[in-house]
Amino acid sequence: MKNMGKVLVSLTWMLGWLLFASKVQAYNLPDFTELVEDAAPAVVNISTVKTRSDNHPPIAGMDQEDLPEIFRHFFGRRGAPQEQPQQSLGSGFIISDDGYILTNNHVVEGADKIIVRLSDRREMEATVIGLDKRTDLALLKIDGTSLPVVELGDSSKLKAGEWVLAIGSPFGFDHSVTAGIVSAVNRSLPNENYVPFIQTDVAINPGNSGGPLFNLDGEVIGINSQIYTRSGGFMGLSFAIPIDVAMNVADQLKEKGRVARGWLGVVIQEVNRDLAESFGLRKPMGALVVQVAPDGPAGKGGIQEGDIILEFEGQEIRRSGELPPLVGQVRPGDKAKVQVLRNGSRKLLNITIEELPDQRSQRPAKQEQPADRLGLKVVELDSEMKQRSGVDSGVVIVDIEPGSAARSGFREGDVITMMGNRQINGLRDYRKAVELLKKGQSVPVRVVRQGEPAFVPLKVE
Repeated sequence: MKNMGKVLVSLTWMLGWLLFASKVQAYNLPDFTELVEDAAPAVVNISTVKTRSDNHPPIAGMDQEDLPEIFRHFFGRRGAPQEQPQQSLGSGFIISDDGYILTNNHVVEGADKIIVRLSDRREMEATVIGLDKRTDLALLKIDGTSLPVVELGDSSKLKAGEWVLAIGSPFGFDHSVTAGIVSAVNRSLPNENYVPFIQTDVAINPGNSGGPLFNLDGEVIGINSQIYTRSGGFMGLSFAIPIDVAMNVADQLKEKGRVARGWLGVVIQEVNRDLAESFGLRKPMGALVVQVAPDGPAGKGGIQEGDIILEFEGQEIRRSGELPPLVGQVRPGDKAKVQVLRNGSRKLLNITIEELPDQRSQRPAKQEQPADRLGLKVVELDSEMKQRSGVDSGVVIVDIEPGSAARSGFREGDVITMMGNRQINGLRDYRKAVELLKKGQSVPVRVVRQGEPAFVPLKVE
């Protein structure tokens, strides 16, 4: 009995200690109530009315074919049949008391009407000041004075492990609040070369898109933009556009309605362990230059193929994906200091940065010749196309008509490099490969799409 009493005393003491420790831990957790009370009035709900021009059912997000399957922009939308109004839903926040609002481009792109609902339930129609698809940002304007505004922070000081909080309208539930921590900074995502994303584990869902991400000081340090999902909803991986990047874009949109970005004119790749060893580096780092654009700023400034860019404007390049956002933020015409590794020696070069060419203006013109049996019109790759795609040989699709290729998922701009087991070096190879295709045959076709290689199964009909 005496031993039993000691055991009970020990158990009681341990239970008490655990309860005390849990209370201490709870007291150390942040209290977000004051932050939400101060910041929420400047967060708005954005709804749009669009007219669909196709028969495809609506999908939660922007043009989904522009993203890898696993990444999704995430504002919700409810659709209807062809040529019927389609309502969309997202979030945004007021950055000036006279009514300027930041949100995502994909929330409002193509909208016929944009309605902004304030925290006091007032509704106003907004006008679009400017859109920037590369960063997925939009600047809107509503009429008003003395409107509540958010306080802007400095996203460059953000560190992994910090507490952050999001306010938005997931699934239309206005001013919902979720919190978490910064999982990583300067994340590069596929097809998003000019945004060093903030990764968080904050619960983000359709409708949060375009809403603000706050630090514990109540300052906006990001704009919620994408999620990594297999289910269509929150899975613990959310991505936000840094507010420093967003405000640079917003200022340019406000000033001239478009965004001018710096352009270096190189094709780069990641430096892995084997490459690092072969170049004499102690560890993998930098961006390996695999191609230099003819007459581009890098070539004019002395950068050569085989150089490894180690620093840009004094900032170390640890991974190749860190370089494009840094270049994009330089104003065209300004000089940038670029440190490269060449033949085992480091060199410092001064490069005059030029403006990033408009991709739309660089697309090859559609050809007048009839489409082939697959429904495709293709042309040889010229030097500019080779530089943009990073491919030395192949043919590029300049037009698609209804047919086998369209139904198989081919797109304008795809560079075809292989059909079946035949290498496609130019038009002669392509035409011969198409000629040999048999009706009903299914062949794998290797394409390079937006710089990324992939195989597309072609069913010949």
